[in-house]
Amino acid sequence: MAFFIAPLNASPRQAGAVPSLVHTGSSSRAPPLHSLQKAAFTPPPASPSIRRFTPSKAKGIRGMPVRHRQPSSTRVGAKMSTFRVRMVAGLLGLGLITLLLRAAYLQFVQQDFLQKQGEIRFLRTLTLEAGRGAIVDRHGRLLASSSPVKNIWASPEMLPALATSQLRDLAELLDLSPESLRRKLTGDGRDFVYLKRRLDPHTAGKIMALRIPGIFSDSEYMRFYPAGDAAAHLVGLTDADGKGQEGIELSLERKLAGKDGTRQVLKDLRGQIIADASRILLPTDGQTVALTIDARIQYQAHKAIAFAVAEHKARSGSVIVLDAQNGELLAAANYPTFNPNNRRSAQPEAMRNRGMVDAFEAGSVMKPFAMALALQDGHVTPQTVLDTQSYKIGPALIRDVAPRASLDMLGILQKSSNVGTSKLALMSKPERFWHFYNDLGFGKAPGTGFPGEARGTLRDWRKWRPIDQATMSFGYGISGSLLHLARAYTVFTTGGLLLPVSLHSRETSPPAQRVIDERIAATMRELLVANSRQGGGALAARVPGYSMGGKPGTARKLIEGRYVADKHRASFIGFAPGQHPRVIVAVTVDEPSAGKYYGGAVAAPIFARVAGDALRILNVKLDEPGQPILSPDQLEIAPDA
Repeated sequence: MAFFIAPLNASPRQAGAVPSLVHTGSSSRAPPLHSLQKAAFTPPPASPSIRRFTPSKAKGIRGMPVRHRQPSSTRVGAKMSTFRVRMVAGLLGLGLITLLLRAAYLQFVQQDFLQKQGEIRFLRTLTLEAGRGAIVDRHGRLLASSSPVKNIWASPEMLPALATSQLRDLAELLDLSPESLRRKLTGDGRDFVYLKRRLDPHTAGKIMALRIPGIFSDSEYMRFYPAGDAAAHLVGLTDADGKGQEGIELSLERKLAGKDGTRQVLKDLRGQIIADASRILLPTDGQTVALTIDARIQYQAHKAIAFAVAEHKARSGSVIVLDAQNGELLAAANYPTFNPNNRRSAQPEAMRNRGMVDAFEAGSVMKPFAMALALQDGHVTPQTVLDTQSYKIGPALIRDVAPRASLDMLGILQKSSNVGTSKLALMSKPERFWHFYNDLGFGKAPGTGFPGEARGTLRDWRKWRPIDQATMSFGYGISGSLLHLARAYTVFTTGGLLLPVSLHSRETSPPAQRVIDERIAATMRELLVANSRQGGGALAARVPGYSMGGKPGTARKLIEGRYVADKHRASFIGFAPGQHPRVIVAVTVDEPSAGKYYGGAVAAPIFARVAGDALRILNVKLDEPGQPILSPDQLEIAPDA
């Protein structure tokens, strides 16, 4: 096939001279192929304006080959195809980059969060509870111990509908009614509910033998107190989680509790342990704490004060027993009390260790201290006689219930003279008087470490009125706990040293502090022993077979800023045996209301009973085996003793 290009300046005729190669179809017969080929390739007439081109040797302008141009639709399609490839490749690359960035974000930024979420779903940390240390007395007798018990709990979501017989059997073992059990299992949509805590292992085993899906058990320790209510105030108690709440259980919590262990495990969706996830950290059990008390003396003191409170229809009563030579606490009993093994019925008022946390104005049991100070500073001797008639300090009248014209030191002590004691106190300057009582431990905590121990009250001497020093000498305007009073009396049993009080064994104890000379301490001890002889105020406190010394006291109670005439506190502080003291016993009875209220009539007999029991338990040798014991009707009690 030949193509002819007519020059732009060619005439129509010249253009029409080109042989037509198009078959019009007007002829009934097509020309032979060879004729067509010949006609097609016959050179046209030579003409300067016409150039011949052939398909095989076509040349462009200036001899360049001709580029055959594709149709426009083909070119557009090719461009679109290239764009699509590039767009898909770009999107794939962008997606890959996004995935890489997301992976990096999750790996480095969100790692802790994702790991924690995984652990929440499958990793569990189980607490391996440490055994709580036991509390024992000075001889190793158990006062508190822990025993393993079982808790029964349910997962209501996993619990199938129980048959009536299953519900009844389970409720019976749990000591619940079927209705109560049903309410627990269907109550508020919780996925965990305790059915019973602190069951004995035998009963818990029967419950688990029922094989009810969704019912589980776990173990913990339960605290038991073999001494019951006798030592409850001192030993204290723990809460439902085994943490100390009162008494020694609270003050020595860290030592008793030990340190729990841990075990990390993997659990499936049913809560079953699949495997351990890390090393097991074993628990460290708490230490055993040995108290200084003697459980036998503690029990006798508890019985004595409980009997006295009931006999005298009193509000409460307390007893403190100290070792007279080293200050160790041998007993601390209070009534009313509570049973720590069954605390549901316990009243807050009955749970207070009154002998150690309650401060009160003690009355005449304070009088020996004012006398000791006057003797120590040389203002008087045991033979000094003082005018004991009533007198005034400003508008205040100082008087005795049974006035006497004059008394010596023993007479002032035996007759419990307010006049004589106040005159002894006023012989010292206020600052000296304050320092002496402060040295005896008043106005500061005894330092035993018992939770809430009272500080008492000893006001700054610079703020005293003229009457204050006088009234403090016979127990008003100054306060302390029963433990304060018992400790202060150690200066009379140790040759003038104030002993630190200890509740439990210590590697080192604070040193004793000298308050008065040994000679003065011996003189005061003899005067206090003489107070238990005929004519003294401590006759009712005498212990069969033993000598003793002490001082009773009776104080009106301060209520709403006024001292009332019908509410009293009866107290007695003493030691035995008299010449070589082994125990100090302090007793107080709050608001006796059965007719008697003097310390010599109410508190002194309690001293005799407790001191006698303590001396026998400690195997102290009798020092007055033949002494006569007077009956209560034969005793002469000082009016304000």
